Amino acid sequence: MPNWLAISLTALLFAAADLPKFSLLHSDRHGSENSTLSGESIPVLPPFMTIEDPQAPAADKSAGPKSATLTEPSKLALIRFVSGEFAKARRPIPGGKEGYVLYTDKPLNQEYLDRTVATHGAAINTGDKAQITKLEFREHTIIVDVNGGGRPKHNWREHIQIGMGGGNPVPQATTTTQDEQGGPPGFQQGMGGTLYLQFPKSIPDLTPEELKNILAPFLDFEKERSAAVHWIDTLPPEMKKAITERHAIPGMDREEVVAAIGKPDRKVRERDADGYDTEDWIYGHPPDKTVFVHFRGEKVSSIKQYPQ
Repeated sequence: MPNWLAISLTALLFAAADLPKFSLLHSDRHGSENSTLSGESIPVLPPFMTIEDPQAPAADKSAGPKSATLTEPSKLALIRFVSGEFAKARRPIPGGKEGYVLYTDKPLNQEYLDRTVATHGAAINTGDKAQITKLEFREHTIIVDVNGGGRPKHNWREHIQIGMGGGNPVPQATTTTQDEQGGPPGFQQGMGGTLYLQFPKSIPDLTPEELKNILAPFLDFEKERSAAVHWIDTLPPEMKKAITERHAIPGMDREEVVAAIGKPDRKVRERDADGYDTEDWIYGHPPDKTVFVHFRGEKVSSIKQYPQ
């Protein structure tokens, strides 16, 4: 009997000890409900726990945040990997400087294209071999010249004369854009076609593949080899390896550098103290990674990258 009484008393003591906790939880629950009515929210689960809908599509966790407008590194990638590429024409591209305006947010207007071709003629016909010979970027437009473009050649040169102390000038430097050289041999500037890619707002941040997809109504890149592949097999092994791995090395000529890393953002020409004509091809914009490819005469003499 005493043992039974002791066990009963112990059970009552444990029950009494639990009552305040129950009352506290009960009062907190009502307090939380009141706070919810006043505009606050209650975390149902700890903050490190989440519930996923099994029917919802999986999020792409590999994709990082993308800029709403075209960035300088993306622009450089477009110049490197789209300018100079070969394609086959899927539709005729009209000649003349007015070219054809392709609205990126609308379907292709075939009737408008037919009228434009009838008025200005076809600079490039369906099935013809085509090459992107120039990319130009405006606020809402990417101007794409094909086979030399339909616009007359412009002179983009800027002559800069800098004086130093004592009035002695340094050698004259000329800066040019990456496209001053125009198209490859056999294409005459102004005798090709021009496509104006019109965006509803500013140019978005595009990859080379996305730009090729926009051009897909006119140009088929899939059936053509890359611009660098047609002659790469004739080059020395070290040049072929560098082009395949997409980097420039000393001893390359200008054509090999373009094949390896594309056309530069800008060029600076001058004459050094020994009387040699030199040219720097500049890829990138400080403080981002910037590569300087230095030509002395026709060959690359040095390559520098900042920051290292």
